[in-house]
Amino acid sequence: MGKVYAFLADGSEEVELLAVTDVLIRGGQDVKLVSVMGTRDVITSHKVKLQADLEFSEAEFSDADLLFLPGGMPGTKNLGAHEGLLELLKQAYEKNVRIAAICAAPSVLGRLGLLEGKRATCFPGFESELTGARHTSQGVVTDGTITTARGLGYALDLGIELLKYLSSEEEAGRIKEAIQYDQIPM
Repeated sequence: MGKVYAFLADGSEEVELLAVTDVLIRGGQDVKLVSVMGTRDVITSHKVKLQADLEFSEAEFSDADLLFLPGGMPGTKNLGAHEGLLELLKQAYEKNVRIAAICAAPSVLGRLGLLEGKRATCFPGFESELTGARHTSQGVVTDGTITTARGLGYALDLGIELLKYLSSEEEAGRIKEAIQYDQIPM
């Protein structure tokens, strides 16, 4: 079982956060929602009130197997303005801890230089903020220990991709089948 810390801020995209973490929880991962707002209560980009498990200052991240950033605005800006989170991401990258971001949130990784030389994707319009990355329009991209996803439509794909790394392809396949997720071309 992997230890996952999913970060949220006022303005985070709630479905990106919850779809990814739901898949990981179904796959047996230990997921903690961590607020960077100085309170556990967060108001998402679509005005849904969520309560995090922990405030950033309460968390101990030394056991992290994955750090996850959902997108949304102004959530991405709020995540990117939290100095403690930025330092944690840099340290995690140096220690080869898996990091994932979706939608606008890969821009936080880009501004930190963590995407240098890596393939990455993001929500259209944020490509210029993926500093040093080789941008692709794929829905989900893993390069080394960093996984990025383009947006909400790829949240389940991102959760399944991350579960492959935290558990196994078999477990990811089992969860995909259990949630009746089979992308049929239209």
